[in-house]
Amino acid sequence: MNILTFDVEEWFHLLDNDSTRFQEQWRGYEVRIHENMDRVFRILDETGTRATFFIIGWVAKTYPDIVRQIADRYEIGSHTMSHQLVWQQGRNAFRTDVRESIDTLEQITGRKVKYFRAPGFSIRESEPWAFEELADLGIELDCSVFPAPHTHGGFPSYGKGEPAVIEYNGRTIKEFPVSTKEMLGRHVIYSGGGYFRLFPYRLIRHWARQSQDYLLSYVHPRDLDPGQPVLSGLSAARRFKSYVGLKNAEAKLRRFLRDFQFTDISTAANTIDWDKAKRINL
Repeated sequence: MNILTFDVEEWFHLLDNDSTRFQEQWRGYEVRIHENMDRVFRILDETGTRATFFIIGWVAKTYPDIVRQIADRYEIGSHTMSHQLVWQQGRNAFRTDVRESIDTLEQITGRKVKYFRAPGFSIRESEPWAFEELADLGIELDCSVFPAPHTHGGFPSYGKGEPAVIEYNGRTIKEFPVSTKEMLGRHVIYSGGGYFRLFPYRLIRHWARQSQDYLLSYVHPRDLDPGQPVLSGLSAARRFKSYVGLKNAEAKLRRFLRDFQFTDISTAANTIDWDKAKRINL
């Protein structure tokens, strides 16, 4: 089971960067989302690949045409309204933020939003209330868990990275965690983001072949954009992680989608007997 997802963000939506942390800072930057999404559409069309798109509410509100283009072809989910880490928001702010993002997407598409991913996979073990809030907002399936220690979140007690049913305070929600690989004592997401751009394709393909039971990949449109500007003020490590491998990322993704068959969340979810899936009681 190989699942492909995209986090629909602008090129400057980097976490841990003070100059682009809040909405009021975003309007002064170059707009690249249209050409980046056109690139994504071409890749998916040419490889015949299905995918699920998690869209920032601010992007949807600012560029509703992007949402309509995606929704005409693919399924969509919420990536919050303002792209903030869950544990930095707190419960009330999180609820308000996600509700606004869902309302924005549903008003544009006329469709119910059932899927969610937190920025930075930032639902931790200490924020189980996030699952309750998501369920109450109509979210049926979440993709926010990083099943290991992680800078922005981390959920080590989740155990093996596989689909599960999470239970909390009388609510249940289906979970598709991101796939990771342990390397030198550290868990990395080799099938998307910075590590996908960094690692040689032969290594990515080798690891993917070892994960045929379950592989969840995620990509940002900016990951495929070698012409994007470099944000100022980034640390050397953050700058390297954000910009390494941009030149070859599109070709690498095309090979990945030709070598492995990917699908979207709803198709994958329909293949699972959820009554027999792992259950995690929080």
